[in-house]
Amino acid sequence: MKILVTGANGYIGRHVVTVLLNRGCDVIACDITTKDVDNRAKCMDFDLFNLPDGNVFELFGSPDVCLHMAWRNGFVHNAPTHIDDLPAHLNFITRMIDGGLKQLAVMGTMHEIGYWEGAIDENTPCNPISMYGIGKDALRKACSLYARPHDCILQWLRCYYILGDDKKSNSIFGKILKAEEDGKTKFPFTTGKNKYDFINVDRLAELISCSVMQREVNGIINCCTGKPISLAEQVESFIKDRGLSIRLDYGAFPDRPYDSPCVYGDTSKINSILSAKSWAVRTY
Repeated sequence: MKILVTGANGYIGRHVVTVLLNRGCDVIACDITTKDVDNRAKCMDFDLFNLPDGNVFELFGSPDVCLHMAWRNGFVHNAPTHIDDLPAHLNFITRMIDGGLKQLAVMGTMHEIGYWEGAIDENTPCNPISMYGIGKDALRKACSLYARPHDCILQWLRCYYILGDDKKSNSIFGKILKAEEDGKTKFPFTTGKNKYDFINVDRLAELISCSVMQREVNGIINCCTGKPISLAEQVESFIKDRGLSIRLDYGAFPDRPYDSPCVYGDTSKINSILSAKSWAVRTY
C-alpha cells in the first residue's frame, strides 16, 4: 500500500511512519520539516496550508490512503489555532478527495466528547468543551459529509491519553522529566484520582497502522486500551520506572471541573481489526 502520512514529523507521526514501513508499506511522509522521520520514507517538506493550484492528490503521489495527522498545538487545548486552521485542513482534505483519494484516515481525540463518564464508543454524543475538541469535532463532521457522496472511505482514529517518547511531548510526563532535569524535588499535582485510558505511543502507532492497512472496519475507531487507570497510579509508576527522585505535590492544583472521574474507550472495533490481522497483535 502507498500511504501518505501528514504531520509525519510529529510526536505520534514519527512512530506511525516507522511501523508502516516495517509492515512493508510505501510511505510518503509529509510535514513542514521531516528531519526526524525514518529515512526509509519518501519525505516531502511541505506546508499543507499553502497548496498550489492543480491536482493535490497527484502532487502527493496518488496514495491509496491519506493518514492526516497534521495538527498544531495539540497539547494546548484552548489555542486559537484549533479553530483558525480548520479551513486549511478542510481545503487539503477536500482537494485530495476531489483528486481521486478513496481512503481517508484522520487523527481524532477523546476531547471531541467533552465531559463523559464511562466508556466512549462511536455513538457517544459529542459536546466538546475545549477549542481543541471543538476543532476536531467540526473537522470530523465535515469530513464525513464530504467523503460519503465521493465514495471515499473515512476512518476517524480517536486517541486518548498518550505516553512514551516523553521528551518529544508536551504532556505531564514530559514536564516531569524537565522538572527532574532542572533539579526540582516536587512537582505540583492534582489529587490524581481521575481515571483515564493511557496508551504507549509505540502501541498507539501499531493500532493506527493496523487500522489504515484495512478497509473493512471504518467510521470512528477508538485507538486505545479500554482500561482506565488513575492519573496518580500512572504518574507514580512513570516516576518509579525511570528512577526519578522528584515527588508529586498532591493537591497543589485543584482538579479541573470538566475532567471526568473515569473515562475510557470502547475497544470493540479495534479488537476486530486486530483479530482479523493476527500479525498485528503486539504486547507493550
